[in-house]
Amino acid sequence: MNGKYYSPEYKDQIAKLIVEDRRKATEVSRELEIPVSSLYRWTADYKEKLNPNSERITFHTASEVKKIEEDYQKQLRELREENEILKKAMHIFAKNQ
Repeated sequence: MNGKYYSPEYKDQIAKLIVEDRRKATEVSRELEIPVSSLYRWTADYKEKLNPNSERITFHTASEVKKIEEDYQKQLRELREENEILKKAMHIFAKNQ
């Protein structure tokens, strides 16, 4: 980091260039001599201010995706098993009435 302080208004103004004027962050970074990583962060913060209810996109590694998939499959098996048990119980109670 270059140790410079930028006001929130300035950050929003620069982020607005990237988001609304569709300027490339790399070009703005070169022009203003601000690290591109800072611009990406400012842009994300600016987008969050524009739409605070939106979810940020999260990226996962292949191993994380595999783990998530395994967890979903396990949960699906458990729910199917519970569903079968409930069906049998409903059948038993229906017979008794």
